[in-house]
Amino acid sequence: MESCSFRTATSPSPFSSAPSSSSSPRAPFPNLRFARERNGRQMRMQRRASGLDAFPPLPGKVFVEETIGAEYGEGFETFRMDGPLNIDVDYLNEKLQECFLQRIRHAMKPDEAFGLIFSWDNVIADTDSLKLDAWRQLALEEGKDIPTAAHIQRSILHGAADHVLRKVLYWAKEDDQMDRLKARLIELYYESLFKLDTPVEGLREWLDAVRTAGIPCAVASSLDRRCMVEALDRMSLSKYFKAIVTDEDDMESIAHRFLSAAVKLDRKPSKCIVFEDDPRGVTAAHNCTMMAVSLIGAHPAYELEQADLAVAKYNDLSVINLRRLFAHKGISFMDMQKQIIERSPPKRKLTVDTIF
Repeated sequence: MESCSFRTATSPSPFSSAPSSSSSPRAPFPNLRFARERNGRQMRMQRRASGLDAFPPLPGKVFVEETIGAEYGEGFETFRMDGPLNIDVDYLNEKLQECFLQRIRHAMKPDEAFGLIFSWDNVIADTDSLKLDAWRQLALEEGKDIPTAAHIQRSILHGAADHVLRKVLYWAKEDDQMDRLKARLIELYYESLFKLDTPVEGLREWLDAVRTAGIPCAVASSLDRRCMVEALDRMSLSKYFKAIVTDEDDMESIAHRFLSAAVKLDRKPSKCIVFEDDPRGVTAAHNCTMMAVSLIGAHPAYELEQADLAVAKYNDLSVINLRRLFAHKGISFMDMQKQIIERSPPKRKLTVDTIF
């Protein structure tokens, strides 16, 4: 008989204001956070040794172009007592299988088998407006003008700060000037972020519906944990998210953040649904065998054709839409399947003549 601990859809909240339970289940990879924090400390020591911290760094990763990741199903590396452990997409889909009691529960409440992962940018908060305000304020302080051409505006919103300052706006030629402008730009962005208290329209109503259905949710971002938690508290959204993935998790790509969120939700990647607004995020979700729901707005609809579902606003969604994403083959249609090769029995060979 298969034995397992019964794990419900509720789990300790990642927010400090929520009480934690001593009877909560152990995480599947207990040393993951330790490994990421150690890597982060090593990177900070290298930066100080090389003199790259002349301008004090602000938390998180803003105005950078992140890699998609998991192009061939690769994951990240964690550490255990017996040595390093490579965690990839197939490994998580196999190890995060439901136990016997979970399968019974999910048969009665199938929605709880899913996990929802929300990106931060333009999915939870309107960060495009924060970025534009930061660029305009920097231009005002430096006595510069920002052209209104569409391709330049697009580069400002979606390009890395180094590329924009050097190749698009031509504001920085020397490295010292580049570092100063980048530091000031990020500082202006965080000044606006600390005042943000309004989520994307319709998000709170959608999270209420998802919470009623018992579907666990996570938010993934490159911001640092403190800024993320404070922003969610100001928007009164903390109660909806069971897990958060932030810069402290030290994930190297978008896909790695999604995989980390799946681990924290205790859901197989193939049963997770990612809410994104960027085609790169949609690709990262598919690389992780996850489904992708895209919000049309920051990118036009024709750039989001790869998404499994595209909507203009949250009010267009219902829980039924999530079920239909997996409807044509059931909730396990993205799991690895074994092909059964039918073999016909060998033909009988007569070695003795039986005719008299």
